[in-house]
Amino acid sequence: MIALGSDQAGYELKQAVMKHLGERGLEYRDYGSYDPEPVDYPVYGKKVAHAVADGECDKGILICGTGIGISIAANKVKGIRAALCSDCFSAEATRLHNDANILAFGARVVGEGLALKIVDTFLDTEFSGAERHKRRVDMIED
Repeated sequence: MIALGSDQAGYELKQAVMKHLGERGLEYRDYGSYDPEPVDYPVYGKKVAHAVADGECDKGILICGTGIGISIAANKVKGIRAALCSDCFSAEATRLHNDANILAFGARVVGEGLALKIVDTFLDTEFSGAERHKRRVDMIED
């Protein structure tokens, strides 16, 4: 299960991501926002982060205007490693090396086509499990 969240700036792109996930046959849960009216992004960043940290969902995807604020909010939750990615290389690397469990990006930074490729890369890449990466993830968690 994938947790999704956005503020108003990310609302439209989140709709495209949900459609894409559905077409891939992947289950997701939308934690809001539920319309394009202005909201506070930390609320939705933390809702998704708690869903992932508590085990309700395996991974999360967060979208705001830049992806910066919502990823900062998510990273305040223990056990969350939210990565802001604007390209596929970063999405792959953060899964391989950091075992990131939440992807964040900005709707005002990446277009829909690239966003969906970033989502696919993030979801389809497994953590490498290499000892040096495990050690570093453990250092982040301490």
